Amino acid sequence: MNYTSLKTRQRLSFLLRSCITHSAALQCHAQSFVQGLLPNAVLETDLLLVYSKLGLLRKARKVFDKMLDRRNMYSWNIMIASYAQHCMYYDVLMVFHEFKHCCLRPDHYTLPPLFKASVGVDDACIGSMCHGLVIRIGYEGYAIVANSLLEFYVKFGAMPQAFCVFSNMSCKDSVTWNLMISGFGRAGLYSDAMHCFREMLSLNEMMRVDFMTLPSVINACGKEGDLLKVREVHGYVVRSFGFDADAAIGNALIDVYCKCGCLNDSEKIFRTIRHVNLVTWTTMISCYGAHGKGEESLLLFKKMVDEGFRPNPVTLTAILASCSRSGMIDQGKHIFSSICSDYGFEPTVEHYACMVDLLSRCGYLVEALQLLESKKSSVTGSMWGALLAGCVMHKNVEIGEIAAHRLFQLEPDNASNYIALCGIYQSLGMVDSLLIIKEKMRDLGLIKSPACSWINIAGRTHIRPPVPSSGSDDLQNNISN
Repeated sequence: MNYTSLKTRQRLSFLLRSCITHSAALQCHAQSFVQGLLPNAVLETDLLLVYSKLGLLRKARKVFDKMLDRRNMYSWNIMIASYAQHCMYYDVLMVFHEFKHCCLRPDHYTLPPLFKASVGVDDACIGSMCHGLVIRIGYEGYAIVANSLLEFYVKFGAMPQAFCVFSNMSCKDSVTWNLMISGFGRAGLYSDAMHCFREMLSLNEMMRVDFMTLPSVINACGKEGDLLKVREVHGYVVRSFGFDADAAIGNALIDVYCKCGCLNDSEKIFRTIRHVNLVTWTTMISCYGAHGKGEESLLLFKKMVDEGFRPNPVTLTAILASCSRSGMIDQGKHIFSSICSDYGFEPTVEHYACMVDLLSRCGYLVEALQLLESKKSSVTGSMWGALLAGCVMHKNVEIGEIAAHRLFQLEPDNASNYIALCGIYQSLGMVDSLLIIKEKMRDLGLIKSPACSWINIAGRTHIRPPVPSSGSDDLQNNISN
């Protein structure tokens, strides 16, 4: 290649790396052909990179396929990472399969997309195989690899393996800690999540606690129901970020105070968030509903719409649930009918379940059954469960039997459905029907664990076993025996 061609290639390479539009990339590609500069490994890799950045994966793949013996590790990594970034996980695995056939050795940029693909195709074996490669090649010390491996185990719920990876990491950044905290929270290990957060702060005061970490910690406190821990984290938020630092943190605090029974605190947080979003409104509406304040939920919903926020399906579920808990039948019917007419959504499973629950609670059991029978798609267990609960409340055996037998088909191993039907029979003195259901439960080996109460005192959880005192408790004991 002469000096002029070299300068032209370098100029095109620079232009390719600066491209920010599809047309600019295509023009540079065309110039490469016109000037006779292709095939060339450097230009082809630049083309591959720019097409991948712009999301033109078909063009990127055409360039990649033509490279053949000119492919280097950089080009392989670009192709694998681009497919992973666009959630094309099977393509990731196909390219890596071809990569292995070339007898190449993966580097620390090759492996992270493979862990992501393993989660994407729901195949833990692929991630385990990649973990073996990490150990064999010796990439445990690379933060990008270790964090990807940790994320793989967290998302599969394999917390013992995740904790082992976490413990062996020599360098932990905010991503590492956030993954571990959210993983503990997702697995229901809320005390471990809080302990992990405290350890992060104590080991390195300069550790950057980001806006992703704190909602995970706050949610973990809420699931555990420990108000003291909630206030501890809230205090840290105020000291470190101020009162209105981030909507995501504020939304989490609104939700967690509600779960701890402190609705006034939720309202205070709601008023201090400077930049509220749809999630903020939805969370506060849900909080009012959870505390039986349906009127407040409706007023807030109206205010949200008046301020230009368009409700999404989750918001509509929250307001319907609020109407259900407060027995606001007319308002609930109006909102349910407006889902399609005013907001252009088809009612979801959650919307139907809330509406059935509202009708059933208020004693409109025939109307609730008709609503389910009119549903075009299949009716889920949550919908029939809402109807059955209403039948238990109003001692309606005819519709209760319909709902219960549908649930027996959908959820054959759920003892709660049998217990609910037994409750109806017992309340009406239908001994023969009660004995038939009890016998069926014994044949199926269904036993419902009795409920218990628990309280947290001085950081320790104390559990109190149930004390039979009513007919329903006696019924449970009889069935268990």
